[in-house]
Amino acid sequence: MESQRNLFDIPPDISYFNCAYNSPLLVKAGDALVKGALSKRHPWDRKPNDFFDDAEKFRKLTAKALGGNPECFAVVPSASYGLTAAARILEDHMGKGDEIIVLEEAFSSNYLPWLRLSQVTGARMVVAKTPTDLNWTQAVLDRITPQTKLIAVCNCHWTNGALLDLVEIKKAAQVMDAYLTLDVTQSLGAMPLDFEAVRPDFAVASGYKWLLFPYGLSLFYADPKWHHARPLEETWINRDGAEIFEKLTNYSDVYKPGARRFEMGQKCIPSLLPGGLVALEQLGGWGVANIAASLEEINDRIALALQEIGLTPIPKKHRSPHILGVSSDQGLPDELIPQLASKNIFISRRGSSLRFAPHLYINENDLDRLFETLKAVF
Repeated sequence: MESQRNLFDIPPDISYFNCAYNSPLLVKAGDALVKGALSKRHPWDRKPNDFFDDAEKFRKLTAKALGGNPECFAVVPSASYGLTAAARILEDHMGKGDEIIVLEEAFSSNYLPWLRLSQVTGARMVVAKTPTDLNWTQAVLDRITPQTKLIAVCNCHWTNGALLDLVEIKKAAQVMDAYLTLDVTQSLGAMPLDFEAVRPDFAVASGYKWLLFPYGLSLFYADPKWHHARPLEETWINRDGAEIFEKLTNYSDVYKPGARRFEMGQKCIPSLLPGGLVALEQLGGWGVANIAASLEEINDRIALALQEIGLTPIPKKHRSPHILGVSSDQGLPDELIPQLASKNIFISRRGSSLRFAPHLYINENDLDRLFETLKAVF
């Protein structure tokens, strides 16, 4: 795909390779957010259906853009919210002697809820150590035992983009009758995820990275077998008959169908959800497979250029298409990130890796500036 920079508000002297940190909003999404925020000036125009309609659009657009059953998706504020909801549900299904597998240096949102789950249930935390060959799939498979009850992983490691084969991990989980939960914050929207093939019990993605959502809007997935489970919140808006405001004192003990019971209160926030709808429409228009292929081409060029100056990218067979992790045998200079930022070139360092995370707004000028500056530094 050609550069889509015209859809973003990125000045020509800014080269932003840091979408894994925080993605820029689409211009159209920003306009929708401003319009939504200003709608509070005229509250008399907000009708009862406005408390529900955008969430239903969100569900349908998510399934259209990302795949999966729309009835399995829910609006949540953050990854930690969704994974905490999942952990609370699993409290009744785990106990002493069970094991929970997590990744070494997992992001805290995909560690802390499971730590609390282990403390409540007596289950034991098992950490899959960082593999020297960066084959995270095998590292996880090697830690699975008959005691494994929960595997809490991601599609790629957040520090460097190293891949995990979720289909293979799901097969192994099924053999042990173990649950599979996913934090796909660093992949959903930028690389395909086949929900039907992987069938996680729960999945969550913070929206402000690869989904191009505004900050504070995230996505939760629950397999149909959990649609009866207790939600984290008990809110009126997720109960049967909530649309009839005149009868809200007729309290209902029946939840709305599907994954709606797991949604946060005040889910149709007019200063958040409209921006997410715009993003989902655009992701669907581009096609996630096309996004992944385009970003892979960009990162392959970056990897080649970095090898020429003595840096070591994640091996091709183990790296995701959209995030490129790079290391150095001599170590990375502490001043590198500030040096690049001083020239309006933005990347991240996570642990011992430089992390390059471009999106479709990258153009030839960005790549030229990046290569010239890195050659000068190294």
